[in-house]
Amino acid sequence: MPVRTTARRLRDSRRADRRFGARLLGAAAVAAVAAVPFALVLVLVEGHWQPLRRLDASAAMRLHRTALEHPAWTDTLRILSDWVWDPAVLRSLVAVLTLWLLWKRAWRLACWSAVTAVAGALTGMLVKSVVERARPSLEDPVAHAPGFSFPSGHAMTATTSCAVLLLVLLPMVPRAWRPVCWGVAVLSVLGVGFTRVALGVHWFSDVVGGWLLGAAVVALTGWAFEAWRTDVGRRRTELGEGLEPELTGAEPERQEA
Repeated sequence: MPVRTTARRLRDSRRADRRFGARLLGAAAVAAVAAVPFALVLVLVEGHWQPLRRLDASAAMRLHRTALEHPAWTDTLRILSDWVWDPAVLRSLVAVLTLWLLWKRAWRLACWSAVTAVAGALTGMLVKSVVERARPSLEDPVAHAPGFSFPSGHAMTATTSCAVLLLVLLPMVPRAWRPVCWGVAVLSVLGVGFTRVALGVHWFSDVVGGWLLGAAVVALTGWAFEAWRTDVGRRRTELGEGLEPELTGAEPERQEA
């Protein structure tokens, strides 16, 4: 009997080592896939790559002309950018969600939500202060924004916040309605970026940088949460079912620790 127990422990240890190695490789792949595109955009921005500068300038001028010619359209963009998709509004939603998760005793999911939001905000501010890219300077501007331009804080916050809300709340949505939730989240993230360029307060590459950096933060924190699920013996989840499918009828996490 002791021999069998020792052999079983050895097999379990080898399986754990293989899982650990797989997670390390997976983490490296996630980091590369998520961060490399942002790093490429950053290099092109810092290197003043002419094709990117022409694309930025062309998008800015075309959308600016449209904004000047259609005041009602511009007012709608301001409402969407400054009220509906404002970073303070989105972060407040994530904060309320985090408090609700704490009330549900979903400690680790609440921690993931808070860390993802805070890490996204701090990372965005750090990159802005390092790059120090100036915002577009247009004649007869229709909107103004303080601070540096790259990456777009609105785009990055929308990416991280919509991802947190979606990945946490998705298990409580009927499967038939989940594609709608994904559509709303994607539309919100794309819409934020469009409003910032159309209002002339960001270059197109600022918005792309914000999307990519936000996605990198979510990918890395999401991978950490998935690694915890594996460590405690829970099954791996699919992207379409959220981070914690058990949340709808889960027992308090303190019983699993």
